[in-house]
Amino acid sequence: MPTVTMTVNGKPVTGEVEGRTLLVDFLRNDLRLTGTHVGCDTSQCGACVVHVNGEAVKACTMFAVEAEGLEVGTIEGQANADGSLNAIQQAFQDHHGLQCGFCTPGMVMSAAALLKENPKPTMAEVRDYLEGNICRCTGYHNIVKAIMAASGQDAPVAALNDA
Repeated sequence: MPTVTMTVNGKPVTGEVEGRTLLVDFLRNDLRLTGTHVGCDTSQCGACVVHVNGEAVKACTMFAVEAEGLEVGTIEGQANADGSLNAIQQAFQDHHGLQCGFCTPGMVMSAAALLKENPKPTMAEVRDYLEGNICRCTGYHNIVKAIMAASGQDAPVAALNDA
């Protein structure tokens, strides 16, 4: 079996994997980083979003061997150094941007990628960016409010209802 080496959440890791092992399975099963969820196995739900070299990637669409030598960030690496929630995570908590929580890691990782790329998105841009993430509980209003808050902007209730 091939050996794969990558940096995950700032720490070097190495493991033996079958060539067909998906990155999401390597993270969850080999590294025990279970915050990255498997929701659909068809790359449609976004529950498995991680950052690979700073870009949002659905970890169910990438083989672990493809991440050889790359930097991978998971939801476990999003917290502040002291373990407290980062601004996006705190905004999700403050604005009730979650219910069951299953989609939340992927939503937070997508939001982080969006805000890195576009620090002050419009509500329409937030909704457009989240198109690859499915939430079956919230109706997205509070998720959008949370991301807007994390960007330092308000999301007026009237605008949420029009979106």
